[in-house]
Amino acid sequence: MEISDSSEIQVFSGSANIELATNIANYLGVPRGDAIVDTFPDGETFVKFNDNIRGRDVFILQPTCPPTNQNLMELLIMIDAARRASATRITAVMPFYGYARQDRKDQPRVPITAKLVANLLVASGADRILTMDLHAQQIQGFFDIPVDHLYAAPVLYRYIKTIFPADNKPVVVSPDLGGMKMAGAYAQMLDTDLAIVAKRRISPTEIEPMYVIGEVKDRDVLLVDDLTETAGTLTAAARILKSKGARRILAGVSHAVLGELAQKRLLDSPIEELICTDSTPVKKIEGFKLTVLSVAELLGEAIKRIHFGESVSSLFDVDGKAGLAKPSH
Repeated sequence: MEISDSSEIQVFSGSANIELATNIANYLGVPRGDAIVDTFPDGETFVKFNDNIRGRDVFILQPTCPPTNQNLMELLIMIDAARRASATRITAVMPFYGYARQDRKDQPRVPITAKLVANLLVASGADRILTMDLHAQQIQGFFDIPVDHLYAAPVLYRYIKTIFPADNKPVVVSPDLGGMKMAGAYAQMLDTDLAIVAKRRISPTEIEPMYVIGEVKDRDVLLVDDLTETAGTLTAAARILKSKGARRILAGVSHAVLGELAQKRLLDSPIEELICTDSTPVKKIEGFKLTVLSVAELLGEAIKRIHFGESVSSLFDVDGKAGLAKPSH
């Protein structure tokens, strides 16, 4: 269905990922909304919508990637400004949801920051959330407003299946026990075997792989995870897989929030290629194969369907398989 009146739907962007917002607007066939997002000398954020948004269906794209607090405040202020400008509906489009790993009290006297962020988004005036590959799916339940949760797997799958021939399917490996469900979905899509690396976390940036469950000897391997930031989990898993006789090792992640430590680790690791999406801006790594796939079409299609009140569940389908959309018990 075409968007006949571009004034009814408007896509705006904070400063976190303007290129992705522009590509989404291009997919929808509408201009990216005109808004000023600036920072005062004292560090405060200033927002002004130059376009008239009264009575409009407004989508604000802003992943809360580093600098996380700055990007989160930008998003909250943009939502508040849109609400005060009488937008009919405001959807926060967060391809990457920062603070998602702080989703429970795993030790005494710590916050549940993922819930706090959800409260802030609702309090600021968001009517709906559109996000992708949450680190913890239960975060959807932190909101009392609708949450559309997409998966990057269909985008990654289309590329991955071009790398591996039908007679040489890779073993899909989860780099830790927590990623078993995601790895299982990829294994189902690729119709191949599954393995798991058990690990022990030493510090927030260091992990120790302990053993591999599954057979990887003389097999190509695809490591899959939702997020890599320091690349500690991925590279440690790759080393133990190599020691167990794995041949070529590739990694696929939905969100690549790569700092300097991650870049160094990837360069020194057995991983030959990292496949990720543009949910956050990704810097090239000199001397390392980094493939960035766009989720603009996926998010754009979801935005279109939300606008017209259509279902987004079919976006989970991969070659007719909807395994990612099925609830687990």
